[in-house]
Amino acid sequence: MSKRVVVAGAIWVVLTVLAFLVDPILGACVLIFGGIGVVVAALGSTYDQHPDFEARELARARRRKAKWEQHRVKNADAIERDRARYTAHQAKLAARREAAEREATDRPAS
Repeated sequence: MSKRVVVAGAIWVVLTVLAFLVDPILGACVLIFGGIGVVVAALGSTYDQHPDFEARELARARRRKAKWEQHRVKNADAIERDRARYTAHQAKLAARREAAEREATDRPAS
């Protein structure tokens, strides 16, 4: 916590006590709004220490790539089986298309 936040908190406590001595309603307002101000100051004091959006997304992309590579190595045999099944399926579809085209060209026109 920065020195600025500690000083703001101390000033807030002193002002709250003085405001309660003058009027309880005024003290409650100073307590609530001053507390909000101190919290905002505390959160804002570390704002520049956090990574920006691009840095977070770059780190996330690196994690996703590492996870994907691990998945590819772990499931290489299943991926190869799927690829072989897909290739066989595509060849079967192509053969059906060729057979349908041959049948359409061999049939006489009415």
